[in-house]
Formats: sequence, C-alpha cells, structure tokens
Amino acid sequence: MTTDLAVEPVSASARPTDEELLAKYRPVFARIAEGALERETSGRLALEEAGWLREVGFPAVRVPREFGGDGASLRQLYLLVIELAAAESNLPHALRVHSRFVEDRWRERHTPRGQEWLRRIGDGIVFGTAVSERDGTFQKPATTLREVDGRLVVNGTKYYSTGALYGDYLTVAVLDEAGDRHTAVVKADAPGVERIDDWAGFGQRASASGTTVFTDAEVEGLGFLFPPPGGTAGHLAHFQLTHLATIAGIVRRATDEIADFVRRRHRTYSQAKAPVAAKDPLIQQVVGRADAAAYAIRATVLDATASLDAAADARYALTITPEAERTPKGEEEAVALELKAELDAYRAQSIVLELGLKTTTEIFEVGGASALDRKYQFDRHWRNVRTLASHNPLIYREQQLGDYVLNGTPPAFLSPEGASVIGTPPAS
Repeated sequence: MTTDLAVEPVSASARPTDEELLAKYRPVFARIAEGALERETSGRLALEEAGWLREVGFPAVRVPREFGGDGASLRQLYLLVIELAAAESNLPHALRVHSRFVEDRWRERHTPRGQEWLRRIGDGIVFGTAVSERDGTFQKPATTLREVDGRLVVNGTKYYSTGALYGDYLTVAVLDEAGDRHTAVVKADAPGVERIDDWAGFGQRASASGTTVFTDAEVEGLGFLFPPPGGTAGHLAHFQLTHLATIAGIVRRATDEIADFVRRRHRTYSQAKAPVAAKDPLIQQVVGRADAAAYAIRATVLDATASLDAAADARYALTITPEAERTPKGEEEAVALELKAELDAYRAQSIVLELGLKTTTEIFEVGGASALDRKYQFDRHWRNVRTLASHNPLIYREQQLGDYVLNGTPPAFLSPEGASVIGTPPAS
C-alpha cells in the first residue's frame, strides 16, 4: 500500500524485544505479587512496591532510549501492564494517567518541551491525576487557575484522583480567569496540596483514587500542558486499554489462584465424579474455561493495542513531516488509523468486561464454602473487575459502536465538534 505519511526516523528494530522486557521486569512483578493478599487484608497502599517499579525503570518503559527509557512499543507496554496487574492490579490503575502523560510527551518528542519532560520521566518522576469533580462539568471544571503576585495558582477540590498518592506531579484540569480550560501541572507535595486517601469503592482499594484539595497551589514552572495538536492518536483508547489490560491480569491471577486452590483441595461433594477435586471433570471444566477466558482476554487486549501503535506512529510521522510536504491523503490515513484504534478499544471493552465479570464469578463453582474463606480473598478479583468496568460505561460504548457499524457515524469526540472532549490546544 502506498502512503503519504513520512517514515518515522526511529526504527522499530531499535526497540527491545518482548523477552528482554519480560526478563527485566518479571522479577520485580513476582516480588510485588508476594504481598498482594497482605495488602488487600490490611488496606495498605502499595507505595513501597511502586518504589520498586521506579527503581527498575518501569514508569519509563515507553520513554525513548535517548531520554532514559526502554523505548518500548505500546503493545509491549500493555504486555507488561497485564503481567503487573496479575501481581497487583492497583499499580497499573494508579499509573494509568502517568502512562497517558508519557504518551502525550512521546508524541511531541521532537520539541524542547516534550524532550524535557521525557528526560524527567526517564530519571524516575511519576504523574498522578486530579481531574474529576463533583461540581462543574468535565469541560468546565470548578477548579480555578489565577495569577497571584506573579505566580499562577490553583484552587479547588478534586475527587477520584487516581494515583495521586503515588505521583511526584499531578495533572490538574482547571479553568482560568477568562473561562478557558487548561491542564496545569502541580508538584504533588507543593504547599497548598492535600492528598487524602478516602477512596470508598469496594474494589481497586489501593489505587489512591481519593480526594485532592488545592489551596493556592503553585503551577510547575513548565506551565500548562495540552495534548499535542493534530488528531487524537487514540487518546481515549489509551485510557480504556489500560483498564482492559488490568482486567486481563486480574483474570489470569484469579485463574491461577483457583487452580492452585483445587490442587490442594481434598474434600469434594457427594455428587462429585471423582474422589478429589482436581480429578473431577466438572471442576476441570470450570478451571479450563477460566484459563481459556484469561487467554482470550489477553489476546484481545494485545490485538487492540497493535491498532493503537499504528495510530500513534502514523500521527507522529505526519507531525514531523514538513508542512509543505503534507497532503490531505496523509491526514486521512492518520485519522482512519485513529478511528480504528478507538473502535477496536470499544470492541475489546465489550468482550473483556463480559468475560472478566463472568469468569471471576464462576471460579467459586470449584470450592463451595471453602472458597469463601477470607484468607484467600478470591472475591477481590470480581470486585476489582467490577470497579474497572464501571469506568466509561459499556452501554454507551456499545451504542456508539453499533451506530458506527449501522450508519457510519464515528464517536462524537472524533468529529471536529467533539474535539474539546479530549482537549484542544489554544491558538498560538
């Protein structure tokens, strides 16, 4: 196929292999997994474990090598997210906005601003978020940005501040004095910033998704940040696929734990077809179905992330093409790949959520009351999947997907009228 898109100067051969990345990160994932039940029981945040990830360089997986990262593809990032989620599902959830921040800077890595933030991330800094509110609306937040004595300061209260207690910096949705929406960056430990661990949801309890209060908190010196101009490049698909990759890891862990439970189980039912549970064909069917679901969810997520890679690479290639050499065809190709990435995320969401919820319910069929013992915390898997599934409600995604299939109508945020949903940079 001929294309009008420029060729990206960074060769894919410069990327690490899957095997290299897994060899680097699996030891720390295994170490994190050892304390999962203790953390769930005690309610302890995985702050120490997040530090282990920082030490080994995980927050910079996607950062290009020249800026101190691994230079991984998006598919490779999500491959690692699945494995981390199997060890501790709260950590990829807490790093979700950090990952998107990195991606936005990756898309402007040819600019001084992008390079400066990528170097900082390569050195180990981590981002949390403070966007959602109970006042105002998504596009018109009640949190304000104003100038005081030559300083730009933020005032307001945010809820569901996922990862805020894990981050060094926070991205904050604000409204300036002219009524324009911006994203400001504030140091997480700056004077006037209070991070409260009051997330009350029944799942993802250690994701640090609590309240953040800003009282004349000063904006970081690099100022405001916006998604790089020129298309969405799968912006919302990126957020959604982090949840789906996390669910893939949860289902894998649930399957492994219930299989281990069955292997060690000596009691069985009077109606059982074998004297021990592991030999009972009905129990084998439950575990086999769970294993197949874990495989299918993982494969579905990774396939969708390949679409996201293609969209991101195409948009960047177009971005660095000299303006005089850009053509309408090149823009059309980039937009088509971005649309595919978003729709593939919708398709994956529909399948992953249904399979994830079903599987984390059915695992209890293998053990009766014994499987309910709180020492196993098997219920955490369903609670965590249900919590993640509550983000971006599926009923809307499936409706938008159906509208596209039937009528060719793309989701509103991909149209010019909906561009502000994901943030559009101001005119220069």
